[in-house]
Amino acid sequence: MPMIEVKIKDSELQKAAGESDDAFVGIFVEAIKKAIGGGLDAEGMSRLNADQITLLAWDILHEEVMDGGLIQLIHNGYGGFIYMNPTDKAFRNWGLTNLYRWINRSHGLYVSHHEEIERDCTDEEFMALYEKFPQFDDYDDAFVENEEQWTSEIAHYIDAHLERGQGEIKAKGTFALIVE
Repeated sequence: MPMIEVKIKDSELQKAAGESDDAFVGIFVEAIKKAIGGGLDAEGMSRLNADQITLLAWDILHEEVMDGGLIQLIHNGYGGFIYMNPTDKAFRNWGLTNLYRWINRSHGLYVSHHEEIERDCTDEEFMALYEKFPQFDDYDDAFVENEEQWTSEIAHYIDAHLERGQGEIKAKGTFALIVE
């Protein structure tokens, strides 16, 4: 299957860049999701490059941990995607060594507890997981404390990997084509 061509309008990118690092990163995430039909599945992943997959991993990690911590991330079935793939190493390759360390250090908790956390349960049973596994709290807190810095580093990585294009293509990079 051919690789998906992800396109972002230059005017939309400029607007996002002027708003915040979150908006800048978000416009790439949304363009990639749109290009693969919204959801991340094996077929969509096979049509993305490693940087695009890593950016979607960041989006999942960010959304889940900021909303409900690692317990929510694992319960919603994303633990394997983050912990059983070289996601940590991909972030290290992007220069995010502290995020690499955070994933690497929390990996043992995932391995030890994921089966119980991933089980179907009621809302009440789900909430009880937070009390049962307080060892995740320090990692959740560390993520929240570092989230802004990590988002900024990701935005800079994306920006550094855009090259000036020609004609209708304003810029190109591993994440997307920037078009008029």
